[in-house]
Amino acid sequence: MRLPLTACFFTLLFSITATAQTDSLTEQINEQVWKPFINTFNNMYTEGFMALHSKKLVRIPEDSRHIYNYDEYAQNIRTGNENGKKGKIRQSIELRFVNRFIQDEQAFETGYFKTTVIQSDGSKRNSYGKFHVLLQKERDVWKIMLDTDAGDNVDEATFQKGKSLE
Repeated sequence: MRLPLTACFFTLLFSITATAQTDSLTEQINEQVWKPFINTFNNMYTEGFMALHSKKLVRIPEDSRHIYNYDEYAQNIRTGNENGKKGKIRQSIELRFVNRFIQDEQAFETGYFKTTVIQSDGSKRNSYGKFHVLLQKERDVWKIMLDTDAGDNVDEATFQKGKSLE
């Protein structure tokens, strides 16, 4: 009787420890990547936004069927942000997560995003999509290595099914 009880205790202890470690890493990723990602995106701060990405970045907006490296993506973001600021356009992004897998110094996360663009005349447009991101720790800091997204017929109801950033 003692052996099965001991085995159950160690299994439970390992499970609690693994969950606590994963929660800690998830919070670390939120603080190092996702909260600054949202802030820099919303404020059209190109340098801060790109600092969240690895120089080895592979960016694939599936709907455009193009693969960008870090420099190409940075130029696209810079141009978009400059045009947005000139046109007095505001933007915001919200993220909802479906899967968050963390192992050692890598993480794979999927979910939905909602972007809102507010034109200078006050008109507003929401866009939705699904994302897949591979994160890698570089010098003790989480960075985005792979970022793909697609429209995939995502709408508000689908977006709401994901788990919000904690």
